[in-house]
Amino acid sequence: MTSAPTLAACPPDDGREVAFAGRSNAGKSSAINALVQQKALARTSKTPGRTQLINFFGIANDTRQRLVDLPGYGFAKVPESVKREWQRHLSQYLQERRSLQGLVLMMDVRHPLTEFDEMMLGWADEQDMPVHILLTKADKLKPGAAKNTLLKVRRQLADWEDLVSIQLFSALKRQGVDELAARLDAWLLDELDGDETASSGLTDR
Repeated sequence: MTSAPTLAACPPDDGREVAFAGRSNAGKSSAINALVQQKALARTSKTPGRTQLINFFGIANDTRQRLVDLPGYGFAKVPESVKREWQRHLSQYLQERRSLQGLVLMMDVRHPLTEFDEMMLGWADEQDMPVHILLTKADKLKPGAAKNTLLKVRRQLADWEDLVSIQLFSALKRQGVDELAARLDAWLLDELDGDETASSGLTDR
């Protein structure tokens, strides 16, 4: 739909949207592409930190149901002043965007709960916003090790169990795609300002 540098440049704040966030190498764009079964909807790069704008994607040509790719942080090779500016706009988006129904937070299964992840969870907690955590790149670990990490992160976030759900995910192997789609449908497919429930869902794709 559009790429916005600030909250003021975002599309009209109506309908429903779900935002994807994570460190610059956590695999956000790959997860979005795997979810919608397109190879290049969200731009991927071997250079972490290329997503520097808030990118909006309409679902099935419906601009009132949106996926949002947020700027990544951590490994982006940009000046600290630019990173701080990104962080300010991201904080404003998360705190003020009324159509935002939930946050998909991506963590590399080998390095979960970084300082940035905890910052995002803190923002979500302040806004009482549900968060669905993807432990990405699950194919990089043996199944037993990946499951142990999943259980460990669940224990660490036990105090937030009413707000946070967690799953393993691999864009390469398409592991967990259906589970993610079902979660997004639960957030997006609801009555929109009194209209009938939307009929198109990600689980139907």
